[in-house]
Amino acid sequence: MKKCLECGGKIEGRIDKIYCSPYCKSIYHHKKNMGKEKTLYLAIDKQLKLNRKLLQHFNRAGKAIVRKQKLLDVGFNPKYFTNYWKNQKGDVYLFCYEFGFLEKQENGKPKYILVQWQDYMDKS
Repeated sequence: MKKCLECGGKIEGRIDKIYCSPYCKSIYHHKKNMGKEKTLYLAIDKQLKLNRKLLQHFNRAGKAIVRKQKLLDVGFNPKYFTNYWKNQKGDVYLFCYEFGFLEKQENGKPKYILVQWQDYMDKS
């Protein structure tokens, strides 16, 4: 007699069945994948927090310009952001919580303009 992988109950039906019910199959796979989802969530959350910390560190005055490579070298990843804001010129600032950045070329070198979220940005 075969036993269910999830609950250990008796399996009836086809020879190749490994779960006693669709419910047990679903629970088994949910438990199996739960760690993977959590790991992905934690990795994204960790990167967002690191990005925020770095933007805050390099932008103590509310607005700053930093070489792009300098931020990348310390672990900043511009692919991870929480929201964005578009100014009247059409520039799109990406934000990690309340700290934002915009990539620009200055003297042929890629740089980030760093800003902090302002009240007037809510109205756009």
